[in-house]
Amino acid sequence: MSDNYPLADTHPLEHPDPGAPDLVETGLGDTGLDEPHPPSPLQAGAPVRDDSPTFAELGVREEIVRTLRAVGIERTFAIQELTLPLALAGDDLIGQARTGTGKTLGFGVPLIQRITSASPATGDIPLDGTPRALVVVPTRELCLQVSADLTAAGRDLGVRVLAVYGGRPYEPQVKVLTCGVDLVVGTPGRLLDLAEQRHLVLGKVRVLVLDEADEMLDLGFLPDIERILRMVPEQRQTMLFSATMPGPIITLARTFLNQPTHIRAEEPDATAIHERTRQFVYRAHAMDKVELLARMLQSRDRGLTMIFTRTKRTAQKVADELTERGFAVAAVHGDLGQGAREQALRAFRSEKVDVLVATDVAARGIDVPEVTHVINYQCPEDEKTYVHRIGRTGRAGRAGLAITLVDWDEEPRWKSISDALDLHMPAPSETYSTSEHLFSDLDIPTGSTGRLPLARRTRAGLAAEPSDSEDRTRGRRATSARRGPRGGSAESQLPPVRRLRRRTRNGEAVGAETVPPAEHSGEQGDARPRLRRRRRSRGRGTGTGQEHGSQPRAAG
Repeated sequence: MSDNYPLADTHPLEHPDPGAPDLVETGLGDTGLDEPHPPSPLQAGAPVRDDSPTFAELGVREEIVRTLRAVGIERTFAIQELTLPLALAGDDLIGQARTGTGKTLGFGVPLIQRITSASPATGDIPLDGTPRALVVVPTRELCLQVSADLTAAGRDLGVRVLAVYGGRPYEPQVKVLTCGVDLVVGTPGRLLDLAEQRHLVLGKVRVLVLDEADEMLDLGFLPDIERILRMVPEQRQTMLFSATMPGPIITLARTFLNQPTHIRAEEPDATAIHERTRQFVYRAHAMDKVELLARMLQSRDRGLTMIFTRTKRTAQKVADELTERGFAVAAVHGDLGQGAREQALRAFRSEKVDVLVATDVAARGIDVPEVTHVINYQCPEDEKTYVHRIGRTGRAGRAGLAITLVDWDEEPRWKSISDALDLHMPAPSETYSTSEHLFSDLDIPTGSTGRLPLARRTRAGLAAEPSDSEDRTRGRRATSARRGPRGGSAESQLPPVRRLRRRTRNGEAVGAETVPPAEHSGEQGDARPRLRRRRRSRGRGTGTGQEHGSQPRAAG
């Protein structure tokens, strides 16, 4: 256990070999979002150490080992090697590891094995359709990714997994819960809503996982997490995973975990950058940034590209401008509905679009190993955000390229990031869309302009990816057609009731007769009296008033 984060009655584990290869994600996240649970999302990632133990050697059930072996996953990563023995034994633990270290299988395999091996002899209740395990994640995208991974890993054991998150109707999720599930993966808000409405029963949960706890803290979910922890039984196994250990997370662990073991699967420098990622930084003018992007996106050997912005408005603006210039672009940010975000991610994973513009919050949990370029359209807020952004490339043994555009007023922030990470990079050079060093650094073909040539517009584009909202819109239109025009009910077809008005002069009633309201009768022959409208007008050339209808005007 780290001396910086002491937890009572815990025992330390050895740090992984500093000389070991960079830890990478197992590839489970590359599932796409076409289906909530793709049939076989498991894929082998980069090679691991030859001396790493296999899943079978660590006591994993044959059914799970067989599923993993079928996709080339046999030996464990460092976080999995340290986590599996403790998690399979039912111990509480804290796993400190960044995104991309294979932690999904680190907690997923023991979780599946424990809930499917339950029996009265061990004191556990066999599966009966009530959730036995709960995984809490910070974002919708991560929720879908983790649920797909766990579904695939537990396929041969028949584990029923449900992903619950906001931005979707309650009814389908409630229906699945009613039919019975074994494992629930969800975001804090929707989990609380379903639990408080008694649709989600947490009284039989035996294993609880908090994934990316520091991100949930940043998003303000800590109070919700504490409420969820108080809803589940005290007799349970709890696993908490976090890239960093801020004070509130330590307090949470001390309060709700039972003598947890602290595992660290990080390089000695937690902010180390993958050596395979080449980094460039340019000082760019705000009015020229889109022109710069248009040329960067034409560099040779560019694959999938992620562009990061600080604000939702900027993300949409950049996406719209690049689309107008002929690039296949999608955007992911908080102003988009869940259906639009899932459509964008599906199009990006299936390579119908090759550019994804995203904000930092919306991009959390997105893991696409084929990303070759990361572009910081705006300077990150701090070194942690910078590492998180460029960590999306240079993964699974691939080379990556990270480009940061720094405006004049952002130079102090960039210097702070560079000093904190000890990047040893020169000061940003003043760069324009026509600068020669830009073309040579990024291998951009000579003569490239701000628009993509027609011959290179080969991507299908975002419009080629079906949107869930289209089906819902068609359903609403069909329903509206069946109901008829608005206001078309029987009651609305009754003739309007005419208001009875009285003529007054100087505040006193004059001339007009008071017509009593007609009494409703069941006889069809009844007719309402027709009220005569009287108007006053001034005769031409005279100062006297004349009532129309009272006296006929003389001819001539």
